[in-house]
Amino acid sequence: MSKKYKIAVLPGDGTGPEVVREGLKVLNAVARSCGFKYETEEFDFGGERYKKTGEILPESAVGDLKKKDAIFLGAIGHPDVKPGILEKGILLRLRFELDQYINLRPVKLYPGVDTPLKDKGPKDIDYVVVRENTGGLYTGIGGFTMKGTEQEVAVQSMVYTRHQVERCLQYAFEYTRKRNKNNTLALCGKTNVLTYVYDLWVRAFHEIGKKDYPEIKREYYHVDATCMWMVKNPEWFDVIVTGNMFGDIITDLGAITQGGMGIAAGGNINPEGVSMFEPIGGSAPKYTGKNVINPLAAICALGMLLDTLGEKEAAQKIEKSVIKVTGTKLKSLSAGKMGYSTSEVGDLVAEGI
Repeated sequence: MSKKYKIAVLPGDGTGPEVVREGLKVLNAVARSCGFKYETEEFDFGGERYKKTGEILPESAVGDLKKKDAIFLGAIGHPDVKPGILEKGILLRLRFELDQYINLRPVKLYPGVDTPLKDKGPKDIDYVVVRENTGGLYTGIGGFTMKGTEQEVAVQSMVYTRHQVERCLQYAFEYTRKRNKNNTLALCGKTNVLTYVYDLWVRAFHEIGKKDYPEIKREYYHVDATCMWMVKNPEWFDVIVTGNMFGDIITDLGAITQGGMGIAAGGNINPEGVSMFEPIGGSAPKYTGKNVINPLAAICALGMLLDTLGEKEAAQKIEKSVIKVTGTKLKSLSAGKMGYSTSEVGDLVAEGI
């Protein structure tokens, strides 16, 4: 008897509903192909709800989402709402309250996709960044004194507990083992300046690696060196693990090298709870309703969702179909330049499954 998955759908703002629609189209096709069942429930969290009610998330939101097997998110960000309100009130709050302590970002160049890196191709750009997702500078610990005066002081602290660091590293080692590519895990930090926080990361990294993962090769890079090698020699990387701030920065760099935000997908993962998957490109409000936005990042995010639920065959079928579309169909990944509409790209992927 096949399992039935409960999936929360958060279309969100801007072009989010359009790319989510195509993701669900592909979900329907791959569920029929692989023989599993699912049900979806849509939640209207986003800018329009906030404008109408003044409420970012209802009190019931976290509890309702905890009852689901996974969350499929479109995009958050509304041109009529001050930046930061929705992002902090929805995205960060859900990450923290659902304890989605891993941000997983594959950096993979597909055939037919252009990269700005000279002489690099799909065989060179294929690695994964594991970003700690609930600690560090993003917890908002800090504040102001004498705000608005010449003596104003602003403080924001990078805070990590041993527990947060160890569970992120444990996930990264396990992921590297299961990925079974080069069996190499690189820690990205800044030990020469952030001498307390990344001293903790480095010590825990080597202690866990020596004890439980002796077959995994361990490497360390300062974050600035990591950025340089991501451009010059991306083929060196297998899996990179890092803290919240550095992870946020290097994954956007990685996204550009794999062809841009139109193909970049990510997962906010709680290995013991409910995880949330999304395209990285944002709400792109200027394209809203035009049926020209690239839905492939959302479709790839759906593939990550299914892979995390254990539907490996379904995830592989989605990726193979996406590769066929990028390799043989699309003229570009940019909105309005693909040679196909948003809905037509979704049709192509669904038909390829």
